[in-house]
Amino acid sequence: MTAPPVPVRVLLADDEHLIRGALAALLALEDDLVVVAEAATGPEALAMARAHRPDVAVLDLQMPGIDGVSVATSLRAELPGCRCMIVTSHGRPGHLKRALAAGVRAFVPKTVSAQRLAELIRSVRDGNRYVDPELAADAISAGDSPLTAREAEVLELAADGAPVAEIAERAALSPGTVRNYLSSAASKLGAENRHTAVRLARERGWV
Repeated sequence: MTAPPVPVRVLLADDEHLIRGALAALLALEDDLVVVAEAATGPEALAMARAHRPDVAVLDLQMPGIDGVSVATSLRAELPGCRCMIVTSHGRPGHLKRALAAGVRAFVPKTVSAQRLAELIRSVRDGNRYVDPELAADAISAGDSPLTAREAEVLELAADGAPVAEIAERAALSPGTVRNYLSSAASKLGAENRHTAVRLARERGWV
C-alpha cells in the first residue's frame, strides 16, 4: 500500500477577506493542499511565512504595508525553500518584470479558476514556472521602464501629492535634486507634470 503524498503547505496572502476566505475554502477541497496560514498585509505575510514555513506562498500583488513582490524578495532571501507566486488583478507589465526579477515562480490573474490555481501551486512546488500568456505578451509589447531607480523612487514618493521638501527629506536628497528627478521622469514619460507622470508610470507598473 503506497503512502499518501506529502501535502503542499500553502500560505495565502490577500487584503480582501472575501477573496482570501473563498480561496482557502476551495483549496481545502484538494486532498494534497493544506492552507497553513493566511495574511491580510505584506508584513503579516512575512511573519506568517517565518512562523509556518510554507512550501508555496500565494501572494496578492497590492497589499497594505509591503507589496507582494517585496514580500517575495524577502522570502527568497530568508526562506529559499518557500516558492512564491503572485495572483493579481493588476497585471501591469512592469509588475511582471519586477516579480520575475524577485524570483517569483508564477504570475497569474485573479480570473484563474480554483482548479487551475491548485494545479499551479503543485507545479510551482515542483520547481516549475508559469506566466499567464496575456500578461507576458503585454509585458513584451510595453518594453522596459525608461526611469532610473532613483527617478522611480522619487516619483513614488510624489504619488500622494507630497511637497518637494517632504520628498527630499524622505529620500535624503536636496529639494533641487528632487525637482530634477521629477522633471526628468515627467520628460521621459511625455507627461506635462509630475501628477500625470505618476499616473502613467503606475498604469505601466513602473512604480
